[in-house]
Amino acid sequence: MKRLVVGTVAAAVLVLAPRALMAQSRTFTGETKTATATVESIETSTRTVTLKKADGTYVTTVAGPDVKRFAEIKVGDKVTAKYYDNLVIRLKKPGDPDVSTSSAATTGSGQALPGGTTAKQTSITATITAIDLKAPSVTFTGPNGWKYTSRVEDTKALEKVKVGDKVDIVWTEALLVSVERSM
Repeated sequence: MKRLVVGTVAAAVLVLAPRALMAQSRTFTGETKTATATVESIETSTRTVTLKKADGTYVTTVAGPDVKRFAEIKVGDKVTAKYYDNLVIRLKKPGDPDVSTSSAATTGSGQALPGGTTAKQTSITATITAIDLKAPSVTFTGPNGWKYTSRVEDTKALEKVKVGDKVDIVWTEALLVSVERSM
C-alpha cells in the first residue's frame, strides 16, 4: 500500500506542477477498496483473528486495544472492510515552514455488532532532490529518511519544477469495518 501511495504522490506532484505556480492545491482521490472475509479462528489471549478471504486464502490480523468490542467477534462472522484514501498536494512558496505531523482516531460503530472506523492523516513536506529529464523521473526526500524516485509520464509538467522545490503532501486514510453474524 505504501508503494501505491508514494507512486501516487509522485504522479500527483507532477500533474499539479503547472497549477502550482499559482499556489493552488490539488486533491487526488484514491480508489475505494472493499474486502470481505469470514472469521475462521480467534486467539483471545493475543487478540489474533484469522480470516478466510473469498479466494480461499487466509489472513491473520491482531485487533489492537482500540478495538473495544473484540470479545463479541465470533467464528463464522462475516467481516467487511472498506479502505479509502486521498492526497492533497501543494507546491510550497519559498519560506513557508515545513510540516511533519500525523494523527489518528478510531470510532466504534454504535451498532448491534462490532465494527467501526479508523482514520489517519499524515502531512509532510517533501523536497525535489533530483530530476532526470532523460528517464524521465523525479526524486523526493522528506522527514525520517523518506525517499522516493518515480518515473514521470508528463514531461512538460516535469520541466516546470526544479531541484529544491518543496511540496506539502497531506495523505488521509480511512478504514470502515463491519461485522455480520451468520444465521
